[in-house]
Amino acid sequence: MPDSPHTVSDVMTHTAVAVGRRATYKEIVELMEQWKVSALPVLEGEGRVIGVVSEADLLPKEEYRLDDPAQADRPLSDLAKARAVSAEELMSSPAVTVHASATVAEAARIMARRRVKRLPVVDGVGLLEGVVSRSDLLKVFLRPDETIADEIRRTVIEHQPPTAHVEVSVTDGVVTLHGNLRDRALVSLLARAARAVEGVVDVRLSLNNQAPPAP
Repeated sequence: MPDSPHTVSDVMTHTAVAVGRRATYKEIVELMEQWKVSALPVLEGEGRVIGVVSEADLLPKEEYRLDDPAQADRPLSDLAKARAVSAEELMSSPAVTVHASATVAEAARIMARRRVKRLPVVDGVGLLEGVVSRSDLLKVFLRPDETIADEIRRTVIEHQPPTAHVEVSVTDGVVTLHGNLRDRALVSLLARAARAVEGVVDVRLSLNNQAPPAP
């Protein structure tokens, strides 16, 4: 993987399973089971994403029994989903999507704010390029410790003042910065910069503001 920040294109699944607007309820369930996914983009034309069908869109058919009088006060949107038989009727539209050039952090924020587990990845005109899931975003935490340490040395520590004598070690993604940093104002900046490196689980400081001993 390249240096931080990683983009969605670095971690996404480029071959995405999708359905057309006329796909039936049963076909959608079968595809989800076959491919072990929780949501499917709905496409039209040459591959433009017009919506997404998720497990949450499918569940009302099981949850709401139409012959049960007790269900009469349920939201109309849920009752409509319970009656739906095609992707066009079931899908949530417009789809929540992301561009391949977005950072992993941006994709994670979209998922959290919109409460979705998967995002279709689209190009500038809305054509499907792939899918990124929560598990894909976690791939950055598989970066080797030495790769993370090397990036911190090159992009963070090497840019510190000549008076700074800081070293880095990484164990299981946890970064430890140790050494001498005479300017205390730089400590928080250094920690923030290290934490921004993809794959960092935590940052611990073992720094003091004393000048290093003379050689």
